[in-house]
Amino acid sequence: MTDSKSRSEAYAAAGVDITAGYKAVELMKSHIARTATAGVCSDIGGFGGLFVPDIAGMTEPVLVSGTDGVGTKLKLAFLMDKHDTVGIDCVAMCVNDIICCGAKPLFFLDYIACGKNVPERIADIVKGVADGCVQAGAALIGGETAEMPGFYPEDEYDLAGYSTGIVDRPRIIDNGTMAPGDAIIALPSSGVHSNGFSLVRKVFDVEHADLNAPLAELGGRSLGETLLTPTKIYVKPVLALLKQVQVKGISHITGGGFYENIPRSIPQGLCARIDRARVRVLPIFDLIEKRGNIPERDMFNTFNMGVGMSLVVAEKDAEKALEILRENGEAAYRIGTIEKSEEKITIC
Repeated sequence: MTDSKSRSEAYAAAGVDITAGYKAVELMKSHIARTATAGVCSDIGGFGGLFVPDIAGMTEPVLVSGTDGVGTKLKLAFLMDKHDTVGIDCVAMCVNDIICCGAKPLFFLDYIACGKNVPERIADIVKGVADGCVQAGAALIGGETAEMPGFYPEDEYDLAGYSTGIVDRPRIIDNGTMAPGDAIIALPSSGVHSNGFSLVRKVFDVEHADLNAPLAELGGRSLGETLLTPTKIYVKPVLALLKQVQVKGISHITGGGFYENIPRSIPQGLCARIDRARVRVLPIFDLIEKRGNIPERDMFNTFNMGVGMSLVVAEKDAEKALEILRENGEAAYRIGTIEKSEEKITIC
């Protein structure tokens, strides 16, 4: 799709290389192709991405949208010069939110703003986005790369995304059915995910740390490798669960940790009672708490602590839900119970 006539020497002198953008698109084409689903009816290069949703069997289709970025976790990618996984984080932050409504993600668009367009680096970023889309079953139907010299340093960029999903109105998750005695199920996280990195960077002074040195506290893994572990995408196992069990509430545990996110799916008059002893805290969080001398209350109010998503089901459905989730690759386990209270959440 490169047009040899499309080159501005004046624009290049100002720091924007149009031809670098063309090369980046060529490099990312194969990654985008991997995400194609039946609804895609446009190719990259147009002014908009076109998608025909399958609404067969739905009585009242509802579109659900989410948008987010990767945050200061990108600083780790810059320091380690590793750019092929942060795209997974970007997709995860959007689609994991959408699934909390019971919606299936349909498509995704990304936005990359950089100081200098290095085509190979842009292609690496998009590779990660495509990997995330494949994990979520969503098509990457468009995006934008903006070269902004003087606004971003040459070796840095920002990454954001947007996704739309669909759910039949009667199938939207309804916490109005939640009741005392319901079970709270945890889906394990893969690590810090994409939240709390301003505190993480301060605790470890990452700009001056040896990010590649193996640490005994992390089972021999390096700090950099552990922190860059991509956010887990929960779409497919949760969709499988929704086909067989009534789920009364879902929380994506992101910034604000347990205390901010779990109450978002709990109706007034009820409380999520979390059994602290059951929470399978990952080693990275123990290390953050110890190195930063951070109170445990603050840890649970900042990080996912090893639980990336929580779900509420009736007690009678709990074992079946656990079985379905485990059959779909999730090491799900119980962490609490719904009780009658105005507190919304207690961890004890």
